[in-house]
Amino acid sequence: MNLLPDTPLKRVAREELPQHMQKAWDQSLALHGDTTFIEVFGHAPQAYDWYLQDFYSKFFYSGRIERSVVELVRLRLANIHGCAFCNRGDTLAAREAGVPQAQIDALAEYETGPFSEREKCALALADVMALTNTRGRITPALYGRLAAHFTDGELVELGVIMAMLCGMAKMIFAFDLVEKMPSCPL
Repeated sequence: MNLLPDTPLKRVAREELPQHMQKAWDQSLALHGDTTFIEVFGHAPQAYDWYLQDFYSKFFYSGRIERSVVELVRLRLANIHGCAFCNRGDTLAAREAGVPQAQIDALAEYETGPFSEREKCALALADVMALTNTRGRITPALYGRLAAHFTDGELVELGVIMAMLCGMAKMIFAFDLVEKMPSCPL
């Protein structure tokens, strides 16, 4: 049984949200059966807009790194962090990006799964960046693997993407805004 959010923060009622957040509220209710994230972000619509419009639209989905790779990384981090809310949405986004179900099902064993070497390297970097890996760092051996498939610029971009995802995961867990899996280590 997943753990439902129980935030101490006040919620903004749907009818008091800006129009675009009301639509997001409806979508969240349909997909997750919960609207806590949207209602709390209703206190700071500019933060919500920055996260969705600037981070996701302008950076995450910029196209500099294949969408399938960034979606795999995002889903891997959600799996590690035990975010039920994230896993639902991220699985849908991965499928929309063309990620085969076989890859989604094999994420926990990606080194031996049906992934390209580039995808395996990105997923190994996600393991280093995960909140649960407090001493994670790029070793010379990992850098050698990564450098065979990514430019340093792409690695920096992937690192920033993962840092944002992990930072938001920490915030949504600390504020208790989303449904968590029982395996959530945070």
